[in-house]
Amino acid sequence: MQEKASEKVKYNLNPFAIAQWQLDTAAKKLKLKPEICALIKEPMREIQVTIPVRMDNGTIKIFKGYRVQHNNSRGPYKGGIRFHPDETIDTIRALAIWMTLKCAVIDIPFGGAKGGVVCNVKELSERELEGLSRGYIDKIDQIIGPEKDIPAPDVYTNPQIMSWMMDEYSKLKGNYHPEIITGKPLSLGGSQGRSDATARGGAFMIREAAKHLNIDLSSATVAIQGYGNAGSYIAILLKELFDSKIVAVSDSKGGIYNDNGLDPQEVLKHKNKTGSVIHFPEAENISNGQLLELKVDVLCPSALENCITLQNAEHINAKIIAELANGPTTPKADEVLFERGVFVIPDILCNAGGVTVSYFEWVQNLSGYSWEKNEVYDKLDRRMTKTFWEVLKVSLEHRINMRVAAHMIAVNRVVEAMKLRGWI
Repeated sequence: MQEKASEKVKYNLNPFAIAQWQLDTAAKKLKLKPEICALIKEPMREIQVTIPVRMDNGTIKIFKGYRVQHNNSRGPYKGGIRFHPDETIDTIRALAIWMTLKCAVIDIPFGGAKGGVVCNVKELSERELEGLSRGYIDKIDQIIGPEKDIPAPDVYTNPQIMSWMMDEYSKLKGNYHPEIITGKPLSLGGSQGRSDATARGGAFMIREAAKHLNIDLSSATVAIQGYGNAGSYIAILLKELFDSKIVAVSDSKGGIYNDNGLDPQEVLKHKNKTGSVIHFPEAENISNGQLLELKVDVLCPSALENCITLQNAEHINAKIIAELANGPTTPKADEVLFERGVFVIPDILCNAGGVTVSYFEWVQNLSGYSWEKNEVYDKLDRRMTKTFWEVLKVSLEHRINMRVAAHMIAVNRVVEAMKLRGWI
């Protein structure tokens, strides 16, 4: 969807510009000095790398990769690696900023980073994908490390890719280093509960928001845009934990709707078999745009950026928007939703479960001791719940939306760390 001209000119739908605008908004509320604001608006380091990969047909193909390290005042950089054909440096910059803020608001000792490679994994063989994964680590190994920068999976990367990357780094350093990467398989030091951590953290946030708004989740209706890892897991968890009714889901090819409810597990089987949720036998096909405007209790944008805009914000009919995706709502749309009383759980809060359990994985690797799944879930629940009410308190006290409140808490913690370290 496209923004109206005024918003398009002001923000250009550029995620980096939007992330900087969000920082400016929080900085003004906190009355920060301009030079401090200027410092946190720019990454501390960013590199572009060229990765040659020998393809199955014998030719050499050149891939472009990035790593952006935003701010490490509170601890080592932390952030995922995306493999996507439309990856851009500005998207990576924005995601690095949001990771800094996400770690700060949830209060884990990491700074923010992000990486990406411009590629289409669907066009690569397993051997080519392994070569690309190892080649990326070869190019950035000097700026990452267990106490420097700890990567993780993101869009179109997975535990297998993390395994290759961890192995490549270990070969380069001459020692086994499971703590360099999170999101690994359990047999290589991965954490129990990591696979559904982003969605489970979001489910805990939805639960607390429902308490605040007096919504009974057992009779609530839910629509989910995006049916990848986060989207499919949130559908399954909301059904299993709260018996919510999942009435609509979608992916990049379109959506499906059934007023009587969908079985999330059966929809996932259908998607895995056919490549999409569309044409599910027990539902009617709808568009992604139609899904966003359904009258539901909970809407979960779980795909990519800029799906809720000034153009459709007036037509959003959800009571709660739980942002499992990064940057799904533009600034002007945020204002409209707040004025209309739509309760938005912002991305840096709602999807922080993933990095939180990544932190748990890193701690376990450093200590050489693994936690049971229930222990991971309990620690995640307590941290997410505590943070929700901290952010809500600031939101109510200042009469601002949850996003600005979350940014205020996060920015304040980052600035405090920079001051204590003598950077400013």
